[in-house]
Amino acid sequence: MILVNGLPSEHVRVFDRGLTYGDGVFRTLLVRAGHPLCWPRHYDKLYADCAALDIICPPEAILAAEMAKLIDETPDCVLKVIVTRGESQRGYAIPEHMEPTRILMVSPAPQYPASYLTDGVRLHLCSTRLAVQPLLAGIKHLNRLENVLARREWNDSEIAEGLMLDMDGNAIEGTMSNLFLLQGKTLHTPNLGRCGVAGVERERIMDLAGRLGMTVRVENLPLARIYEADEVVLCNSVIGVWQVRELAGKTWQAGKLAARLRSLLDDDCD
Repeated sequence: MILVNGLPSEHVRVFDRGLTYGDGVFRTLLVRAGHPLCWPRHYDKLYADCAALDIICPPEAILAAEMAKLIDETPDCVLKVIVTRGESQRGYAIPEHMEPTRILMVSPAPQYPASYLTDGVRLHLCSTRLAVQPLLAGIKHLNRLENVLARREWNDSEIAEGLMLDMDGNAIEGTMSNLFLLQGKTLHTPNLGRCGVAGVERERIMDLAGRLGMTVRVENLPLARIYEADEVVLCNSVIGVWQVRELAGKTWQAGKLAARLRSLLDDDCD
């Protein structure tokens, strides 16, 4: 089931700026037993991303009511919430009065190999680079062509994800995930001030790391720093946390970081 502005539909009008210009934002979250995990955080991020683009964000109560309709039929799923600026005629100029379009849809939760949790995952080093645009940095906007091009780079089913760099060779994120590396008792995560998506799971790990006796540093991370790390993990709101075991010929022994983070996030899930 899909809801477009509260009504069952699989269509948006061709004048919608989300279609014509990618003018909108979205969130993706996991639903377990009818409970949308960390929804307050996702809404806060949705609202902030809308505000950054000067898009009117639908009230939380409206989205929550519409989510409940979808979740009632599919209590275990992945929920995607899209907000576009709305409809306008041809041209980039934004009309004075815009009514946002909201789209809510559910899909089955992906089934990944159990080895991703027990043994870790292999990464592809993407040749597609992330362009620098500070005005869009951190925002989960609808312009995801860089990620699409990066994901086209491999077809090997043994590779779970790809690592993306910026134009200066700094590690930024996976095609669908955020990145942390552990050195000693410090978690390092890329600076997303110029590009990349600041995910909710990344935010949660940064908030909770102190419970594991770890400090967090946000900084530029040249690729060489990734190879020097004690452990490397990826995260997002659907996969949770995956340990990285191989990247471009570099291998890591199985570590405990991913499991510790998963346990911490599960205990704190709102």
